[in-house]
Amino acid sequence: METKAAVLYELGKSEPFQQSKPMVIESLSLDGPGTGEILVEVVGAGLCHSDLSVINGSRPRVMPMVMGHEASGIVQEVGKGVTDFTKDDHVVFSFVPICGRCKPCLSGRPALCEKGAVANVDGCLLSGHRPFKNHSGTELHQHLGVSAFSQFTVTAQESAVKITKDIPLEKAALFGCAVMTGSGAVINTANVSPGESVVVFGMGGVGLSAIMAAKASGAFPIIGVDMLESKFDIATQAGAHHMVKAGTDKTLDEIRELTHGGADFAIEAVGSEKVLMEAYAATGRGGTTVSIGLPHPSKEFVISATTIVAEERTIKGCYMGSSVPALDIPKFIGMYQAGILPVDLLLSREIKLNEINSAFDDLHSGKEIRQIIRF
Repeated sequence: METKAAVLYELGKSEPFQQSKPMVIESLSLDGPGTGEILVEVVGAGLCHSDLSVINGSRPRVMPMVMGHEASGIVQEVGKGVTDFTKDDHVVFSFVPICGRCKPCLSGRPALCEKGAVANVDGCLLSGHRPFKNHSGTELHQHLGVSAFSQFTVTAQESAVKITKDIPLEKAALFGCAVMTGSGAVINTANVSPGESVVVFGMGGVGLSAIMAAKASGAFPIIGVDMLESKFDIATQAGAHHMVKAGTDKTLDEIRELTHGGADFAIEAVGSEKVLMEAYAATGRGGTTVSIGLPHPSKEFVISATTIVAEERTIKGCYMGSSVPALDIPKFIGMYQAGILPVDLLLSREIKLNEINSAFDDLHSGKEIRQIIRF
């Protein structure tokens, strides 16, 4: 079948993207679903910093690639061996295809799925299938098993989670990355308890989702940190009790004063090794730092080794919110529907596929939180 999609052919094109146009909009051919795969009509796809980090070259992937990973849609066809999905099911995508059989999966840590990680690095589905081709016959790589910047996509059944039909799909898309990652970092990775202090660095979609989950967990105080004061109001609406401007000589002093010596938990949602070091410094004795962002692979995280032992500080990595998508996506949707997670705050605007390059400029500048492509 034919589908219109956004394809990245070259990493690291210069900004502004509206001029360099790294994302090429073109018609592609798309194979039908193979064994264990489903064909999905994409309804909403979010623009995320994880996409941006591939486009600007800080997160290298194999090229060329059909981009997009945070999305929702409607199942149109299922391949052989698919038993959990039928036509017209509503789904949210998971950006790690979960094999369910490797050691991390069997240990309850499917975000670290070994087979899923290999497939994502290779730019293919779990089966090795690459279903997209351009009109010259070039086989295109799959982004994180999803490739959602396309009217239609084929994905492994392990990359999708069935959801109820009582949530608008353009909002449901946010639960596939921003909410699952940010809220999962607080609830699953940090396991924050009522009354514990939380500071979140970076008020993008993931950071704001962490703020929401901290409020839902009863954390106090909740502190948001960002360079842009224009984000302070939305962070306050999401649940922050205090806002601190990042990058000043007083940033750490303000956090320590608000938390009486340092936070119990610091969440780094920027993707900068410098911010990660600052987040670590913002914790108190016995504090925990949770790293969500993805710095460039060449960057290193340097801290005083003594503080780990003498002050019993902990550093935790968090990928995909340490989530089990089939459990956590419906759970977070339920929390949203109950008014506990105000996810509507993340939605900045809806855009068309052909606006994608300028929209990534807006994401990079911090002008927008989550822009949703509607097909």
